[in-house]
Amino acid sequence: MCICVNCHYVDICETYHAVEAQHQQPHLTENPTFDPNEPSINVNIRTSGEMIEMEWDVVGCLSFKRETGKWSKLRPGELVPT
Repeated sequence: MCICVNCHYVDICETYHAVEAQHQQPHLTENPTFDPNEPSINVNIRTSGEMIEMEWDVVGCLSFKRETGKWSKLRPGELVPT
């Protein structure tokens, strides 16, 4: 799971903005202003016949500042991305 959903900076983060784009999800902000320090991203690739699926997860970041449930506070009632 992406650590960003519990990060204080999720709504202004340039890296999370890129992950949203890769997953074709609506952005929390159109103009992120926070450039995180050394984010680490895992990309899981799955194939099913001719279809290729990629899942991007931020698994580490020196700028990570825990704020449990931050993403849910910004998108109440929506399922947390996994």
